[in-house]
Amino acid sequence: MEEQSRKPIIRLSGITKNFFIGTPNELRVLKGIDLTVYEGEFVAVVGASGSGKSTLMNIIGALDRPTSGEYMLDDVDVIAARDGALSGIRNKKIGFVFQTYNLISKTNAIRNVEMPMLYAGVPRKERNARAEELMELVGMSDRTKHLPEELSGGQKQRVAIARAMANDPAIILADEPTGALDSHTGRLVMDIFHKLHKEQGKTIILITHSPELAEETERLITLKDGEIVGERAGGAR
Repeated sequence: MEEQSRKPIIRLSGITKNFFIGTPNELRVLKGIDLTVYEGEFVAVVGASGSGKSTLMNIIGALDRPTSGEYMLDDVDVIAARDGALSGIRNKKIGFVFQTYNLISKTNAIRNVEMPMLYAGVPRKERNARAEELMELVGMSDRTKHLPEELSGGQKQRVAIARAMANDPAIILADEPTGALDSHTGRLVMDIFHKLHKEQGKTIILITHSPELAEETERLITLKDGEIVGERAGGAR
């Protein structure tokens, strides 16, 4: 499907992010980012450490606010939105997958998956059925009662992906999701992302330092020193 026939779901215009604002050592990490991501697109953001990838991800995910610029998320003005509205966007519109998994250590796998639905007010029976369905989707049906400490890195990441899908978000933001995994396990995780993209039409933004994984997406965005310095089509499996 061509971009022209897709609806823009994320539109960033002139996004900057400064730290230590007003101090002599003020640091500009993002320097005027213009980026449009379309519904159902699989995009990779690549760049060296310190290029601004994670800062950009935090802004796209409404975890942080930019210093200046405009951000429209599915026709919602994110910068003008109040904190309560942003919380709703994070819980229902976006699913997050992190390199460090961010699972709750004292809670078993299926309860971790249920957590976003609990915050969204989904009834218990419905939560449990959805969580079981998602655990099956990521090949973890036999590990529902295991605590995170009883799971391997790859298993934790698969639970994290299931949790990201809990409220059926339109967008998945994955920040170095294979960074702590060996190549075989990373392959399994990427296969799940491809499945979600192709079979469920999810919009996926993948931050990665791996050129090989980035090449599997539809479009590669290269960041350097807080600026987009390259953009090209990927190999898209």
